[in-house]
Amino acid sequence: MLVAGIDTSTQSCKVLIVDAATGAVIRQGKAAHPDGTEVHPDAWWAAYQEAAAAAGGIADVAAVAVGGQQHGMVCLDAGGEIVRPALLWNDTRSAEAADALILQAGDGDQATGARAWANACGSVLVASITVTKLRWLRDSEPENAARVAAVCLPHDWLSWRLAGHGPKSQGGDGDIGALLTDRSDASGTGYWCPATGAYRPDLLKWALGRDDVALPRVLGPHESAARTPAGAPIGPGAGDNAAAALGLGLTNGDVSVSLGTSGVVSAICPTPVADPSGLVNGFADATGAFLPLACTLNASRIIDAATHLLGVDYDAVSSLALSAQPGADGVTLVPYFEGERTPNKPHATASIHGLTLANTGPANLARAFVEALLCCQADGLDAMVALGVVPERIFLIGGGAKSPAVRRLAPGVFDGHDVIVPPDGEYVARGAARQAAWVVSGADEPPTWPIDGAKTYQGQAEPIVRAQYAAVRELTHPNH
Repeated sequence: MLVAGIDTSTQSCKVLIVDAATGAVIRQGKAAHPDGTEVHPDAWWAAYQEAAAAAGGIADVAAVAVGGQQHGMVCLDAGGEIVRPALLWNDTRSAEAADALILQAGDGDQATGARAWANACGSVLVASITVTKLRWLRDSEPENAARVAAVCLPHDWLSWRLAGHGPKSQGGDGDIGALLTDRSDASGTGYWCPATGAYRPDLLKWALGRDDVALPRVLGPHESAARTPAGAPIGPGAGDNAAAALGLGLTNGDVSVSLGTSGVVSAICPTPVADPSGLVNGFADATGAFLPLACTLNASRIIDAATHLLGVDYDAVSSLALSAQPGADGVTLVPYFEGERTPNKPHATASIHGLTLANTGPANLARAFVEALLCCQADGLDAMVALGVVPERIFLIGGGAKSPAVRRLAPGVFDGHDVIVPPDGEYVARGAARQAAWVVSGADEPPTWPIDGAKTYQGQAEPIVRAQYAAVRELTHPNH
């Protein structure tokens, strides 16, 4: 029996056709998404169709599910038409809207407001979160805001299209009442509470100015309430991080460090968390547990920047970094090339500290870039530990994990923890496929799919690296 898992990510759409019993990939396809932080969802549908065709189609699958980039604001009118291009998670234009909503919740006091939002939806607001984008829409494009009849997320919208729905202008039924989602993606909106499992229409009204809009029904972890035109059940789907956790088979105490366009540290835990500092988002996972998560805007592109600065390829950056000593002889990078989400500095820039005539060289610079990438993620893990998360296993995945330097330096930055690197794979799509297999099985737990070929990296803690980074990480361009 075959199932399909789809990953509609920031950069592309991936489709995996998987054996439901073993998790073995039988066929796969991929298609690119447009660049930018604002994308019309029709581009996602076109990319899905291309990727599905490359994978041999999904006509023969028993079920399908979609994992997708979180937080993206997809607004539909009463006929199911896209109101405006979707603002993606990495669009920071709503930073001021986030500040305004925090102050509103705190009656003008930021600390009180941050605590209120953490308690209400598990997260202190930053520009990434959907509710802030709706406030921006209300304030910046009131005519478009007035047209909004439904709000959903990228994976919700693609699942809706997979079920045969669509805008009336394109011959679809426009049935916005048929929108569905899951608890993991809903927990990143800012108007759904992981602790209670319910929407907060009052928070939606703060953002959009009204709460009379359709929101997707939140399904259980392996519930299906829709089918493809061919009759295959469609799973509830998941946010990309929860789908990746499902694809990796993470359980309580497991930590995932994902180094892609963004850097994401997440952990499976049995109870919800609320962090008023804003460093940790208290999301839900795709199984019924919780997924505290710290996300950085800057991750694998830090290594891209190193290749540009040094004028060498990725292998050379890795070799140079490994040839230098821990702490790069005092050279430290604060890697906020694209602003930052954790900590919340959307307008910050990157900076290099500690340069002298003696230590300024390619090896130390390369080492500083790799160490900065890992220190960003280690700070996120520290914040989770402070909330009671006890890490037992650390998994390193994503494009950035392909770097030999990143793999070998990770244990030292992560306080000497062993670091497990699974084989390179599409774990978001794999997690969606595993959910689809779970939907078909009807079992209480998802199927067990082994991951062969994982490598474990060991090393001693290198406190000098974290200490140097901590000393300069706040020395950035003013956050205005």
